[in-house]
Amino acid sequence: MTTPVCTSASDAAVSARQTSPYTRPYPSFASYVRARQPVLLRTARSLTANPSDAEDLLQTALAKTYVAWERIEDHRALDGYVRRALLNTRTSQWRKRRVDEFVCDELPEPEPVAGADDPAERQALHDAMWRAIMKLPARQRAMVVLRYYEDLSEVQTAEVLGVSVGTVKSAVSRALGKLREDPELDLAR
Repeated sequence: MTTPVCTSASDAAVSARQTSPYTRPYPSFASYVRARQPVLLRTARSLTANPSDAEDLLQTALAKTYVAWERIEDHRALDGYVRRALLNTRTSQWRKRRVDEFVCDELPEPEPVAGADDPAERQALHDAMWRAIMKLPARQRAMVVLRYYEDLSEVQTAEVLGVSVGTVKSAVSRALGKLREDPELDLAR
């Protein structure tokens, strides 16, 4: 248990706190808050998306109401007063956040990659690739399909087609060169 060093100074501080109109507790305010807090919190939640922000908003509005408690003449209209304080506080918060946003000439977001997430772009690229593969000679086309679409190794491709591994390597190399030169596939690069 601690004892005050100077009893006359602590007594003066307590009496000053009790006489100040802004620091003395309002029993009717406390009972009002206990009785109406759930209803007012629902109102605050309808104004914000986050429950924590709603609680902060209600606390701010109640603090404003506490400061003005003596000036409020009709205590039957307290709900309307607090709701107006909620709305005004939320509007002020919204405006303060809006000031942080500003228009700029250049967008900070990177350019979207063509065909990355758009199904239509993916399908267009897929169709263009198949048209380019269909332009290849039959033997090269078979080797490219087995090698890259069926994901076979060079040895497995050579076994399936009955040719040597060197033939697969050279034919696939020529086929890829033709695909690189295809003008329809320029959009994918």
